[in-house]
Amino acid sequence: MEKIFNRLNRNKKIIGESAGILIDELHLYVAESVIDIMKKKGYVVGKSLSSFSYPKKSNKVTQGFFDVGGIPRRVDVKKINDYDYLIIVADNVDPLFFKDSYNGKIIWWKIDDCDEKDLIGIRERVDRIEEKVKKFVEDLKNN
Repeated sequence: MEKIFNRLNRNKKIIGESAGILIDELHLYVAESVIDIMKKKGYVVGKSLSSFSYPKKSNKVTQGFFDVGGIPRRVDVKKINDYDYLIIVADNVDPLFFKDSYNGKIIWWKIDDCDEKDLIGIRERVDRIEEKVKKFVEDLKNN
C-alpha cells in the first residue's frame, strides 16, 4: 500500500510509510507473484507487503504491515502518535490493539489475505487497495 499511496498521492509533503505488528520471520519477503502484479500495474517494487497513516509532525503516512518495496519493520509504539491516521489493511488485526497506544484516527479496510499462488486473488486485492487509496487521497485533498 505504501507504494500505491506514494504514487497516487500528488501532495509530496505527505508520504506513505509501512510497519507491521507481526512479522513472519520465515517469510521476510514479498512473494514474486505479488511483485510481478505490482510491477505490471506500474509500481516500483522491492521486497515486502502493507497497511497505513498520515503524521502530524513529519508529514508521513504510516502503514500497518509490510510494504511492497522495503525491509519489513515493526510498528514503533513510541512514535505511533506522530501520525494522524493509521490505516489497517488486513482483516486479521483488531484496531483495539492500538486503543491504549494510538490517539489518531484508525481506518480499517479489512482486506483478507490470499495464497501467493492465487494470481486472481492477488490482482483483486491490489485493485481493492488501489481503489481505497484513491478514495483516501481524494478525502485528504478535500479536508
